[in-house]
Amino acid sequence: MTGETASPVVLFDLDDTLMAHREAVATGILRHMRERAYEGDERAAAGRWHELEEEHYTAYLEGALSFEGQRRARAAAFAREFGDELDERAASAWFAEYFRHYRDSWALHDDVLPALDALATALPRVRLGIVTNGELEFQTAKIVRLALHGRVEHVIASGELGIAKPDPGIFHEALDRFARTGPVSAAAYVGDRLRTDAIGAARAGLVGVWLNRHGVRPPDDEAAEAIDVGVVEIHRLDELAARLVPRLG
Repeated sequence: MTGETASPVVLFDLDDTLMAHREAVATGILRHMRERAYEGDERAAAGRWHELEEEHYTAYLEGALSFEGQRRARAAAFAREFGDELDERAASAWFAEYFRHYRDSWALHDDVLPALDALATALPRVRLGIVTNGELEFQTAKIVRLALHGRVEHVIASGELGIAKPDPGIFHEALDRFARTGPVSAAAYVGDRLRTDAIGAARAGLVGVWLNRHGVRPPDDEAAEAIDVGVVEIHRLDELAARLVPRLG
């Protein structure tokens, strides 16, 4: 590869960065509630389902639950609050029914495709990839369904590596894969979680970009750390190209 021109690499988180995951989750659980004839405050129920996802998916990432196990645990805990007791088999079936509604609601955020086009224009040699905390097969299915597979060169998932963001190893593995087919001049990572995505990437030597879609104010210690490692904050992906050109161009 001697003499090849080096290219910038921009890596993205998937859920809630490119894909409107939280919206799909809320739509999916509300449709499933109606199908199961669960009665109650739907807004509160959607919030509770999100809390259970955070709790049990974190347990999966930490190795305390299997991927299927965290699904069953979420289903059983949620159903129990409506007086519906589920054993393991019933919990798996319950989650499969919910998942059908969730999958049917998968969609990109409306700023994704224009942002990718703007990056390609502003940085003509840019190469794109996805680094995600999850199972490779599951996350790849989303990428294909959302028609992103033709735009990204590599998808790196924590499930295949046994390490998850913010561990620097997952970011380094991503860059190693790009480097095997051409030199990398500089790299950035874009994600919706400040510590897991942006600070983690910055600690690994990339430009860390925090996509703060909802204007969240982080805890003081995280805000100070973000400043210390040079995290770039944006509120929509429309802002990305202009913020990255001075750093990657």
